[in-house]
Amino acid sequence: MNIAIVGTGYVGLVSGTCFSEMGINVTCIDIDAKKINALNKGIIPIYEPSLEEMVHKNQKAGRLHFSTDLASIIDNVEIVFCAVGTPPDEDGSADLKYVINVARTFGQNIKNYTLIVTKSTVPVGTADKVKKAVLEELEKRNVNIEFDVASNPEFLKEGAAIKDFMSPDRVVIGVNSQRARDTMERLYKPFMLTNNRIVFTDVASAEMIKYAANSMLATRISFMNDIANLCEIVGANVNMVRKGIGSDTRIGKKFLYPGCGYGGSCFPKDVKALIKSAEKEGYDMKVLKAVEEVNNKQKSLLYDKLYKYYKGNLKGKVIALWGLAFKPETDDMREAPALVMIDLLLEAGCEVKVYDPIAMDECKKRIGDTVEYCETKYDAIKEADALLLITEWNEFRIVDCTKMCNVMKNKVIFDGRNIYDKKELENKGFTYFGIGL
Repeated sequence: MNIAIVGTGYVGLVSGTCFSEMGINVTCIDIDAKKINALNKGIIPIYEPSLEEMVHKNQKAGRLHFSTDLASIIDNVEIVFCAVGTPPDEDGSADLKYVINVARTFGQNIKNYTLIVTKSTVPVGTADKVKKAVLEELEKRNVNIEFDVASNPEFLKEGAAIKDFMSPDRVVIGVNSQRARDTMERLYKPFMLTNNRIVFTDVASAEMIKYAANSMLATRISFMNDIANLCEIVGANVNMVRKGIGSDTRIGKKFLYPGCGYGGSCFPKDVKALIKSAEKEGYDMKVLKAVEEVNNKQKSLLYDKLYKYYKGNLKGKVIALWGLAFKPETDDMREAPALVMIDLLLEAGCEVKVYDPIAMDECKKRIGDTVEYCETKYDAIKEADALLLITEWNEFRIVDCTKMCNVMKNKVIFDGRNIYDKKELENKGFTYFGIGL
């Protein structure tokens, strides 16, 4: 089976690579010639565990190709996936111009029945807009060629995307014809040999499922952050609360960890987009607006604790940050809490020293040399007046307390992910602040 995937960002590149791993012939398309040239040389533009090795393997096997020209290969493919970006517009709604551009290119070049599938995260009704754009291009050509539009949203977790794609807990596919359903079943058959986890829906429902799923997860995070903040006020321990409610099978244990806010490419963007989609229909998503408000406040929580501890006297203080990426196992800093923290610290006159095992190059691209980049986590805390733990990388979980005591100016830790034991650190002379403790 031959397919094309337009867009070589996170979703497109991971999807194309994993499809090729299952023996499908994949051509990944992007208008960025520089990126395509780099990919053809084996240079991967993003960090994701195991992705680079898998790209090289399938390139060598002749199953994975990269091109800037969809028109040149469209005659030989059965499916064209649209995995281009849908960045927030000025009002927070999803900008669909790249999706529609793909649809127009598709309509300008197909000669036989072909299925176009939106894998980008798009609001309900996008498939209708895609269909309209394709029909307009076919009309301009004065041809009548059959095609279908389907929706196949992705549910990849950054840092575990390969595993998620190769062994999915579900594959959601929205179709409006039996032919499209049969085509997608053939595509995903290699992934379903032991357990068929395909959920077929109509197209509009598939588009909504993606937004609803991410918004639900974001809601759980903000809810637990709200509970954690209240726990501090009333003297409860959020870790005990989390275990207590997580043991209820109706609630479950996942996404109940308080912290310093969510970030990344999905949750912030998708929550905003769903709110705006509802507004266009005259509906007010009150819960999601509260989710967004809580998250925005949570990103400055550690700064507020630091400010209070030093009674507002932060000018000249040396503050160390462990972790820059919005989550472990990625270099993604989109909407990362660390960026908010750095801005607040610099504005207060602090000297900021940072360390992250993967994301420091990405941080330099975003903020330049406004902070000091350190080679190790211990270099970052030399002469520090406080340590702020932002991202829970595994290498931060076990620390040499004696070494930390020797190099830190003031032994103060603000744990934004509750990965340390408060009593253990206090017994070793540290002043410790977590969230909801």
